[in-house]
Amino acid sequence: MVVSTLTTTTFSSCFPFPKCIPAHLKSSGGHPRTLCCSRSERRGGAQMVKSSDGELPAKNSEIWQLFKEARQNILYLDKQRALAIEELNKAISEKNSLLEKIEELELEKQAMDRKDQASICWQLLLRIDSMVLTGMINSEEVSKMRRLVMDHKVSIVDAFTDILQKKDAEVLAELRQFSYRSKKNGFHIVHICTEMAPIASFGAVASFVTGLSQALQRKGHLVEVILPKWIAKFKFNMLLSRYGSMNLNEVQGLREIEVEYYSYFNGQLHGNKIWTGVVRGIGVTFIQPLYYSSFFNREKAHGYSDDFERFMYFSRASLDYIVKSGKKPDVLHIHNWQTALIGPLFWDIFVQQGLEGSRILFSCHDIHAQSLVQPEKLALCGLDPARLHRPDRLQDSSNTHLANPMKGGIVYSNKVVIMSSTHSKGRIIHSSSHGLETTLNMHKEKLLVAPCGFDSSAWDPEKDKILPENYSADDMKGKAVCKIALQKKMGLAENSSFITVGCFLSDLSDLSDVDTENLRAIVQNATKMGVQFIFMMTGEVTSRHKGLESLQVKIEDANVRFINRHDETLSHLIFGGSDIILCHSLHDPILQVPNNNPSEWNHKVFDAMTKDFSWDAECCDIHISAYTAIKSL
Repeated sequence: MVVSTLTTTTFSSCFPFPKCIPAHLKSSGGHPRTLCCSRSERRGGAQMVKSSDGELPAKNSEIWQLFKEARQNILYLDKQRALAIEELNKAISEKNSLLEKIEELELEKQAMDRKDQASICWQLLLRIDSMVLTGMINSEEVSKMRRLVMDHKVSIVDAFTDILQKKDAEVLAELRQFSYRSKKNGFHIVHICTEMAPIASFGAVASFVTGLSQALQRKGHLVEVILPKWIAKFKFNMLLSRYGSMNLNEVQGLREIEVEYYSYFNGQLHGNKIWTGVVRGIGVTFIQPLYYSSFFNREKAHGYSDDFERFMYFSRASLDYIVKSGKKPDVLHIHNWQTALIGPLFWDIFVQQGLEGSRILFSCHDIHAQSLVQPEKLALCGLDPARLHRPDRLQDSSNTHLANPMKGGIVYSNKVVIMSSTHSKGRIIHSSSHGLETTLNMHKEKLLVAPCGFDSSAWDPEKDKILPENYSADDMKGKAVCKIALQKKMGLAENSSFITVGCFLSDLSDLSDVDTENLRAIVQNATKMGVQFIFMMTGEVTSRHKGLESLQVKIEDANVRFINRHDETLSHLIFGGSDIILCHSLHDPILQVPNNNPSEWNHKVFDAMTKDFSWDAECCDIHISAYTAIKSL
């Protein structure tokens, strides 16, 4: 607009010609007439022209000055327009970043809302438990109240958001006023175990209990955990997973119930303290012995001469607590030999104490770890040794003078789930049963095999925060970065074209001498072609690690590395950077994947990366199927 005005003004002032010719100057034909002037007029006219010629330089100078100003204005406007576009793009970028942040915060809020909902529900359920123990309500009413909370989680959360600030009497009054229609949804499952991530992690059971419990609750089931209250005298060592104290910072709403309850042991009733809290959205009850306070006040979780007595005390105390609190769970889920005696305790003593509708599921995470004891010790928790020390019950098949608690767990459970990602049921029964072949074969109809799951938020390479760069099946660029980082960390040749194989070993006792020789031959043949191997031992640091040391002696190669301990950060890098994860099953042909076709191999990699290996997938489905089956018995 400024330029247009200047241009118009310039031309109208420099050339003051009329826009039309007056009529009197036109010929009849419409053409302009020829003007005839006198000499004086011509002279005057000449003077006028001369005068006009003298003014032209000034006029031209003015015109050019105006053009320069116009050009400067145009350049200034162009510059301002560029700055405006830059600011606009910056604003759009900031807007998009803000929208992404809002979306991220919204997802976090939704996750926190779900977590808060589970936390409030569990705080309420645990308060109900304390009301039973203090005698405020009876077992019949408490059963209805628990079902009320389970069936009306959303409305319960709205009504009891300030539960921590209220006294038990106030909470009870509000619960009684809360109208509902009873409708059962899902199973009520109680895990009785000795560890749970992240508060007490000593082995594979810890992550299993937390991962499976969260998956089950996401599918509408109510899951709680009973643990011993560990009190350690030492600093937690992150590298040696069998050592550790209870990390109570991970427990929400931790509180002591102001009442002692008693459990039977060694012919007497002994007092226990009860603590409750919420861990990762799961209700947890901690049992703390008073008289036998040293049972869970040790420098390590296992490895003492009185291990059997310690865990037998906890098993009996857990069942006494369940009866005292009026709980009526659908399933009691027990783990390894440490809580295997709950099976015979339940059927011989507790089933008639209000638990007629409950059933037992036994998970075996390490079938090699079996504690053999003198049968007379079974009497310490109220069992009858003479009745149980028989070949078809707890008597060990090899050492017949001893009792085998794990065998009791198998015999006295309604379903048995053996955790294995590599072995079939037949392989476990006939080759990896460690003296329990006869028992497993006799009870094979109730035997299931389930793989462990992964915490997808922690182990998915697309989300794993430990990896140097994330990647996915659709975008594999970050894989090479992770691989180079792994090679550098392990002191291997740094080349993304080299094949790198990771192998995690949890139980070398499953490897026979023949297996070890086969593994040695595989590694030695592959390393000649430049293949790199990384072996890491997982689980508890035990004498079985000597097997890894023996294997290390047999395989000495610049392309092979051995890690005789569990390192959490390094394990993420091995999973994220390896081209192949080697499973130590050398017998099952289904697990052997020979392949010389690169495109077919890439297809298999893509197919594997798009499958769901989380706790919510196969592991959870198998357990729900097991719970369903035993409830129909």
